[in-house]
Amino acid sequence: MQTERVIDYIVDWLAAYCHQAGMKGFAVGISGGIDSAVTSMLCARTGRPVYALLMPLRTPPDQLALARRHADRLKADYTNVNAVEQNLEPVFEAMENSFPQDLQDGLTMANTRSRLRMLTLYAYAGHYNLLVAGTGNKVEDFGVGFFTKYGDGGVDVSPIADLFKSEVYSLGRELGIIGEILRAPPTDGLWADNRSDEDQIGASYDELEWAMRFDENERKADTKHLTSRQQEVLTLYRRLHRANRHKMEPVPIAVIPEDLKA
Repeated sequence: MQTERVIDYIVDWLAAYCHQAGMKGFAVGISGGIDSAVTSMLCARTGRPVYALLMPLRTPPDQLALARRHADRLKADYTNVNAVEQNLEPVFEAMENSFPQDLQDGLTMANTRSRLRMLTLYAYAGHYNLLVAGTGNKVEDFGVGFFTKYGDGGVDVSPIADLFKSEVYSLGRELGIIGEILRAPPTDGLWADNRSDEDQIGASYDELEWAMRFDENERKADTKHLTSRQQEVLTLYRRLHRANRHKMEPVPIAVIPEDLKA
């Protein structure tokens, strides 16, 4: 991959889309992970106003520290970046107190946290005339659907959604993202036990990238030559892709036959 040229292409694409949309800049959620670090820096490079939002919500201290370090780096390097820390804990506690106890299973509340962050991003975006920039990569957004519908999946533009995780890391190294973020295990930060993405999915991003490439290029190929682990990962990938298609495809519309409208 021609990393420098890809960076320039995405920055130009972001700037052009923002201009055509008649918006001023971008709002980006900063988590302390590689995807949000790369996305926020790409947005910053457009020269347009960027609101980098840190949204602590029972966030592990090490993740919050990385997010703050990245935000400080952005502010130091780009005068167009405004870093804001918006504590969502009181809002989430209010929801916990109002939701029935039996509704509060782990996944429901993890998704609720993600949707609170989406609401916050759009509050800032709407007020300051910004586009919400998504931080999902290709495996997450179009492979296994590893995102919250109308949470981190609720965005206006997706600058890195055509890049595999390995390619995002390549951009991160070229952009000079701090080493701790490059080395940190990917996590969505939505669980109290700080589980990694691999813990949740059951496979690493490298494995999922292999499976996605296999399905795109060799779907009809004989799989007998694959190792047992490769077959396990491929089965997992295909199962998740089928199960989460509702996230990755447009909302279905009930198109009414014209004769029924007459």
